[in-house]
Amino acid sequence: MSGATSTNQMLYIGLMSGTSLDAIDVIAVAFSPALRIAGTLEHPFPDRLRHQLEALIEHADHVSLSDVGRLDRELANTYADAVSALLSETGIRPDEVAAIGCHGQTVWHQPDDDAGFTMQLGNGAALAALTGIPVVNDFRNADIALGGQGAPLVPAFHQAVFADPTINRVIVNIGGIANVTLMPAAGQVTGYDTGPGNTLLDRWCAQHLGKPYDDDGTWAASGETDDALLETLLTDNYFAMDPPKSTGREYFNQEWLQRYLNSVDEERQPADVQATLAELTAVTVSRAVQNSAADSEVYLCGGGARNADLLQRLSRHLAPLPVATTGTLGIEPDWVEAAAFAWLARARLHSEPGNIPSVTGASRPAVLGALHAP
Repeated sequence: MSGATSTNQMLYIGLMSGTSLDAIDVIAVAFSPALRIAGTLEHPFPDRLRHQLEALIEHADHVSLSDVGRLDRELANTYADAVSALLSETGIRPDEVAAIGCHGQTVWHQPDDDAGFTMQLGNGAALAALTGIPVVNDFRNADIALGGQGAPLVPAFHQAVFADPTINRVIVNIGGIANVTLMPAAGQVTGYDTGPGNTLLDRWCAQHLGKPYDDDGTWAASGETDDALLETLLTDNYFAMDPPKSTGREYFNQEWLQRYLNSVDEERQPADVQATLAELTAVTVSRAVQNSAADSEVYLCGGGARNADLLQRLSRHLAPLPVATTGTLGIEPDWVEAAAFAWLARARLHSEPGNIPSVTGASRPAVLGALHAP
């Protein structure tokens, strides 16, 4: 690895474990001379680790520093296993990889005060040592240090690979949290977290069906949207805030939902609550698109793009705007976020900015990420 030319033509690995904690997405991708995906892998979280991370996120006041440090290293070990599995499956050698871009697991995100910060676990130095590959992590704090939200960061990648100078486009990423990237044919790119994507749906499904997620949205589709409950949920202050804004599971969680359920008089059938949560995601995403990006093509990515019920709700709210997935643009929806962090690792190695101030609110563009040599 001798400079910009050599690293430009090498592979980059992207690691993404999102808010939903369903799995680790791993991708190997080259960006020159054109974007080329060399391999993908979905690596499962060990159940024990996932449960411990959920407890840390949802009960942060009762977690010790030793717990945080231990989970930081355990995540690095799991990420290393995921990288090893991808290399084994594809035959890619470590010396063919310029760097790993590791988003890490967000356990707390609080950018909105004078002591704003964000915390992602997954020890970068340990991951580099375990894989023998340079690692770039801690992408968000440089943006927060400049007054930004530190999120969402994927819009810069969306702009680089999906923008068209003649077409207004919107990329809707539905992970645990949903976010939009608004890319007008002429004008600046904007974007923000719209609110819950899959996270409330997943947790409600786990609570009532004992399943980690509502496969294809079939349970939500079996229920009836409760308009009164939906309107109550929509009164939350987050939805009325002007961007830039970002959020996470430390805000939109089971306690958040239970507060609103307790505030209404009658009990709801669990399937009706699930339908209402799906409608909440669809309404908040569609409002973001319609308020900012009329006459746009809309492309979905993230796990929510595989939820038929959610797709139907979004298509109904966004009509007559055309709705498709990013697969139409060359990257299947499951792999967009992981590819974005591979791209951000490349930007770090080339000292190129990775944020968009009109999205995050940072005072200027910044090179993002901490680089760890093996």
